Amino acid sequence: MIRGRTGTDDDAIRRVNDAAFGGTAESKLVEDLRAAGLAAVELVAIYESVVIGHILFSELTVTLDEDVVPALSLAPLSVRPGRQKSGIGSALVRAGLDLAKNGGWHAVIVLGHPDYYPRFGFSASCARHLEAPFSGDAFMALELVAGALAGDGRQVRYPPPFGIA
Repeated sequence: MIRGRTGTDDDAIRRVNDAAFGGTAESKLVEDLRAAGLAAVELVAIYESVVIGHILFSELTVTLDEDVVPALSLAPLSVRPGRQKSGIGSALVRAGLDLAKNGGWHAVIVLGHPDYYPRFGFSASCARHLEAPFSGDAFMALELVAGALAGDGRQVRYPPPFGIA
């Protein structure tokens, strides 16, 4: 079952992220994004009343001059080891993207595995013209509204919790 995160899920979300990533960096990122009021879409995957997966989409600043694109960053996506490669992550991504689109967001940016995220429509070519602290095949974008990221000079600014200057 996929559902929205509640405050009672937070300890379990921390454990899933720590186990999936082998450290606490992603858990800290999640906590810092929430504390900054930037968490826009946050979901958990539940199996037999246990949190086994988590995804967070947070507000991301994408601009062109004075024009602001309502955009999100997808980070992190985690699934408990032993449950990975069973479709849980894909279900979380699809549900999150549906909520983002229905919530009026125009684009989603991800820094992730180039063999995984294209199946959801993410593309490195869509992100190539963006001015951002990342580049390459792992830096991908998805337009939820056609043309949302079109044009040169769009700048992506990650909020302080990401620790990117």
